[in-house]
Amino acid sequence: MGRHVVVGAGPVGLATVRELVAQGHGDVLLVSRSGRGDDVPGVRRVALDVADAEALTTLAEGAGALHNCVNPPSYDVWSTWWPPVARAFLVAAERTGAVLVTASCLYPYGPTDAPMTEGQADRAAGVKGALRATMWADARAAHEAGRLRAVEVRGSDYAGPGVTTAHLPTVAPRALAGRSVRVFGRADVAHSFTDVRDMARTLVAVAGRPDTHGRVWHAPTNPPRTQAEAVADVCRAVGREPVRVRPWPRALLGVGGLVVPLLREMRETVHQFERPYVLDSSLTQRELGLAPTPWDDVCRATAETALGGVVPGTEVSRPA
Repeated sequence: MGRHVVVGAGPVGLATVRELVAQGHGDVLLVSRSGRGDDVPGVRRVALDVADAEALTTLAEGAGALHNCVNPPSYDVWSTWWPPVARAFLVAAERTGAVLVTASCLYPYGPTDAPMTEGQADRAAGVKGALRATMWADARAAHEAGRLRAVEVRGSDYAGPGVTTAHLPTVAPRALAGRSVRVFGRADVAHSFTDVRDMARTLVAVAGRPDTHGRVWHAPTNPPRTQAEAVADVCRAVGREPVRVRPWPRALLGVGGLVVPLLREMRETVHQFERPYVLDSSLTQRELGLAPTPWDDVCRATAETALGGVVPGTEVSRPA
């Protein structure tokens, strides 16, 4: 389907360009503000201010797909950072005809105790969830109006290779060092974790299938684990003993939020760890034929990233 332009050089963007190359796509661009980073065989790196709609349009000319795998600098800038970036993607997709393929999260659904499915409404009341919901609503409206083609893939908290800043990977280095860890919310409620490689495989799959466009899809994701179970699984994946997992006091977000912007912003999303947070990916698995990376492999890749390299005897298998 021609060139693929992948914007965002974080773990999802990197996994996506690698998946594209693995599938034989020969013209793959990886776009970031600096354009710098380790070489990825078969991929050209490009420097670009993604909020510049004219520049993004020029880059996307002749492309078959434009992937939004962007990760904003921090939670506290979402409300000002995302709107111009989202507009730039819509402009570029409409002007060039490239399919807009967006990597998103589960925030738009808002708090719920039931497993999240693609058919449910976006009811987020918080700033970040409402913002992501609006981004998809705008893209879907433009798609339905025939102005562009758009599709969105949603995943839960990331794990897997190269992920260092998500909740599970953040505590992994300490746990693998044999030290107890603390987590936000509760350590004993079900929570879904999505491997970035499964996010990438879904983004690539829907980009090339017109019958999937105009809809939200969930990345294939393993059955949920509690935070305590997930930390123990990561430890065991590389032969380490599990460690104690305790929750941070909830008051930390209130008191700490007075001086630490990240903690202040997390008050809006901490419900995800205080009650079940379960992604149902059965539709994707059934209709797209994509299965999640085996959980043991997800945990090994997460541990290897935390340890800074591959641990002998922990090679990862590739799902169907």
